Amino acid sequence: MSSAAAGDGVRMTLDELRSLARRKLRAVGLSSDHADAVAETMVAGERDGCTSHGIYRLIVAAHSISSGVVVPDAVPVASEPAKGVVRVDGGGGFAQLAFQCGLPLLVQKARDQGIAALALNHVVHFAALWPEVERLADHGLVALAFTPSHAWVAPAGGAVPVFGTNPIAFGWPRPGREAFVFDFATSAAARGEIELRRRAGEPVPDDWGVDGEGRPTTDAAAVLNGAMRTFGGHKGSALAAMVELLAGPLIGDLTSAESIALDEGRGGSPMGGELVLAIDPAAFLGAAMSGHLARAEAMFAAIEAQGARLPSSRRYAARRESLAKGGTIPARLYDDIMRIGE
Repeated sequence: MSSAAAGDGVRMTLDELRSLARRKLRAVGLSSDHADAVAETMVAGERDGCTSHGIYRLIVAAHSISSGVVVPDAVPVASEPAKGVVRVDGGGGFAQLAFQCGLPLLVQKARDQGIAALALNHVVHFAALWPEVERLADHGLVALAFTPSHAWVAPAGGAVPVFGTNPIAFGWPRPGREAFVFDFATSAAARGEIELRRRAGEPVPDDWGVDGEGRPTTDAAAVLNGAMRTFGGHKGSALAAMVELLAGPLIGDLTSAESIALDEGRGGSPMGGELVLAIDPAAFLGAAMSGHLARAEAMFAAIEAQGARLPSSRRYAARRESLAKGGTIPARLYDDIMRIGE
């Protein structure tokens, strides 16, 4: 391994990060297929500068495996309950392999019918959704994805957790260039970001959450033990409720409150479902598609012309940098990772 100390961190190529992630996941009992799929998501997070969804998640995944939250050798099973619907029962394994299992069918149905849906059931989630919608955009499809998590987030006006961080992701294909992709939690911040602040002994903004008594706090540990806030007050709260419904009862899976109850205090990653929608622009636009996609490009150009940043542009810039130079893992995190499986 060509990794080397870099200040207070360890510098590694992306291939080295991938090998490390696979090795550590297999060391804690994850099957090879799952380890490969999960490692790719972690490397993608690290590659794109999303460190709260990067190699740090090895610690999260290892804990979920060792605490019995994850079925380490689960075999996803795909079915087609309706003409435009794919369902994959993940069998209690991580969501990444279940998504890979359902992706070809979802793409084919979207192309055949113009729009299709993928329901992932009985899976364990720990990662961002943007890698999934980006893969669909790379197939020329418009994509939306939703998933609940554990009940960590209080509704606007309350202080008792009901919602998960409940991310929403969107992907739009851009011919000849990187897709337009965004992914954001409906909470004020990702829980992984708060956990990284706690590990580093750093405060969080006082609007990210409340302590166990419902009081605003800048103490990351107090927020993790209390309740996170939604972004944008009642607007984020409404979106969080929408995600609960779309990726919970609609697809026959758990709400965030049900997920954390099923966890039974083990502190594992959220269990439940995910809904992915795929839309083929060609089905709506036919021969006129290229002209209408060019109109979308005019909107993107108008945003960038005034110095505003397109969502995903920061990730793509980080990606170009890390593909060339690799990345750096903080020394303390590297030491914790190296202890996994020992």
